[in-house]
Amino acid sequence: MRARWEFARQLLAVFGLLASAAAHAGPMGFNGSTMAMGDFSPNWQEAWVNHAISPRDAFGAGVVAMRSDDRRPASQLSRTFSELTYTRLLHRINGEHSQANFWFVGGAGRLTGHNLGDSKTMLAPGVSADYETTRLYVSASVRLYRAPGINHDFVAARAGFSFYEADYDETQPWLVVEARRMRGLSEKTEITPMLRLIHKRYFVELGVSSMRQARANFMYIF
Repeated sequence: MRARWEFARQLLAVFGLLASAAAHAGPMGFNGSTMAMGDFSPNWQEAWVNHAISPRDAFGAGVVAMRSDDRRPASQLSRTFSELTYTRLLHRINGEHSQANFWFVGGAGRLTGHNLGDSKTMLAPGVSADYETTRLYVSASVRLYRAPGINHDFVAARAGFSFYEADYDETQPWLVVEARRMRGLSEKTEITPMLRLIHKRYFVELGVSSMRQARANFMYIF
């Protein structure tokens, strides 16, 4: 019985890492692992990789390309942010059948854009929290994208559920709905329902947003 509960605890930890990785703040994998993640839609493309140097700390690098939802070329804004990142697991609460995580992620790098002129130094601190079981998942995140004269603060919230229980070696389908918004690039809140497939160390997500834009996400832990 003790071995069974230990297996269940490890399984929840794995699902927690996989589930929380999709939140915008970009959490980390287990100690010594490397995590890669991508989030792609017409107005938002993000890719990053980090390496966990301890059970709570990871360093990495990423690129975010963002575009306003104004389709008029003369007024459309575009930004590209290349950053170095630091991720920290601030606190974790393990329940008998659940897990809650609190994260910090900080980034610093160069911001460029066709209407910016010279590049700018941008800082991007953020926090996120998530709660999950093997069947339910909720999360919220805030990240402040700040450069001189620029404020592109980002907020997102997610909720989802799995369709059925699955073993670690099996693919588990989830339905996840995300609402997100970025200041200065959109006056709308984008809502996207997505089908997520989790299997061991990776997941993929596919959906169509309320702006009628396709979206594809992935995460993989090496």
